[in-house]
Amino acid sequence: MLRPVVVGLDGSRESLAAADWAAREALRRGLPLRLVHAWQAASPEPSTLPELEAPRFWARRILREAMDRVNERYPQVYLSAEQIARPPADALVSACAEGELLVLGSRAFSGFGGFLAGSVALATVAHVTRPVVLVRADDTPASERMPDADGKPSARAPYREVVVGVDTARTCEEVLAFAFESAVLRSAPLRAVHAWQQSIAPGPGAKNMSAQDDAERELARVLGPWREKYPTVEVHERVANDHAAHLIQSAVADAGLLVVGRRNRPARVGTHTGRVDHAVMHHVRCPVAILPHE
Repeated sequence: MLRPVVVGLDGSRESLAAADWAAREALRRGLPLRLVHAWQAASPEPSTLPELEAPRFWARRILREAMDRVNERYPQVYLSAEQIARPPADALVSACAEGELLVLGSRAFSGFGGFLAGSVALATVAHVTRPVVLVRADDTPASERMPDADGKPSARAPYREVVVGVDTARTCEEVLAFAFESAVLRSAPLRAVHAWQQSIAPGPGAKNMSAQDDAERELARVLGPWREKYPTVEVHERVANDHAAHLIQSAVADAGLLVVGRRNRPARVGTHTGRVDHAVMHHVRCPVAILPHE
């Protein structure tokens, strides 16, 4: 059985943009699409009181309107929808476990919207075992592609490049596999980004160049087997002495998708996503795929 692409809905513009992106990704991957809305009623039985029944009406409307939208825009996709009577974070983590990836809407520079606000979003991203893709409200089919010959947005132009953040000290097969596969699905170039930093004060220029050369060689070594496995992917490498979050943000200005890893590690209190993940979740404008790994 094919694992579906799963979308978490809350009725916001962000979640509708996520549903659109997920539908396109489902078509690219040849997978079904599953729309999920998590909502818990005060009582499992319908009420005669309008103030108690109104939330149930709006919850059903969120799914219905999203289904109508996807069916109209992407009639080729195999679509299903489900209302889950569980707390939002629990529902999304559970739904994601049965899917190929989870797609969520997010607000640029201001956290997440609707029921994905604050701790719910962080709990979802921090606890899922499958890839999570975060999509902004202004994402469109044209925004994931290069401008046309006149410099205008076009849904028929080639796809923008895929950018992947690589930590050569903790090579993650899942992250690189997702990045290369995404590039293949889009016939897009892949840019591998690696940041290194001096652990001590910089020495003479020759020593700095040696550290840069070592970092470049390490990245080339990590990417070597993947270049052989995906010979049709045009790969570019960018290595710099910089903070990883800063380097990644500067590298994705013209990207169509960013892929980063998230280490599975327990936090003493609450959830943990890491500094780089936290930065890109809040400040990168293209869709961001976060891959959990050991």
